[in-house]
Amino acid sequence: MFQTVLFPLDQSRQAMETAAVALQLAQQHNSRLVLLAVVEEGDDAAALEQLLSQARSSFEQAGISCEVIEREGKPAFVIGDVADEINADVIVMGTRGITLESDQQSTAARVIQLAPCPVLVVP
Repeated sequence: MFQTVLFPLDQSRQAMETAAVALQLAQQHNSRLVLLAVVEEGDDAAALEQLLSQARSSFEQAGISCEVIEREGKPAFVIGDVADEINADVIVMGTRGITLESDQQSTAARVIQLAPCPVLVVP
């Protein structure tokens, strides 16, 4: 059912907690798993690179190979674009990231509006 799972992650604690759901989904459906990191201006790119490496290692230790994509831009728009490019069947993400300010709509809410596929939002 889900041939391609897109898992965008940032440096929030919740993103790593959401990884377990992405892993379970990929295992259950024998899916292609794609990790996505979106670097915004002012982000610590080196820390994000290390996080991606750790996540990839964790997935591979669990028997799931994954691809890694890194892009620059506004997260919600990049996530939607990448989902479209890779023909994602589902996007798995948490409800909150690290950059949410009180006057902003959450990235998850924007992704739901923009995504070309279903979005599984993990609380």
